[in-house]
Amino acid sequence: MSVKSTILAITISAILIITIFELVRRRKLNEEYSWLWMLTGFVILILSIWEKGLTTITSLIGAVLNTSTLFFFGIIFVMLISLHFSVVLSGLTNKIKKLAQQIALLEGEMRNNHETK
Repeated sequence: MSVKSTILAITISAILIITIFELVRRRKLNEEYSWLWMLTGFVILILSIWEKGLTTITSLIGAVLNTSTLFFFGIIFVMLISLHFSVVLSGLTNKIKKLAQQIALLEGEMRNNHETK
């Protein structure tokens, strides 16, 4: 990997790590979601610094360039995080539906109780 690519990867991973810390500190990102982002930032940082390890992984997956390996794992990460958020979103949708149904039932009971009095 060229010096420019190494510096860019280190800079991007450092910015990612700092941004995640700041978002958690400001309570704009829950801790339960931050660990995956932090892990990603540290893995990119380690692979950017440890070029031999990146080269080994690159040859294992059959890629030609080290940067291709970083992009490949970046795409896998985006797919996994999208899948995770889809699962979370589906769960929240089900909870909202149940809450709306419970509210409708409670409103119906209140209306019936109010009418009988």
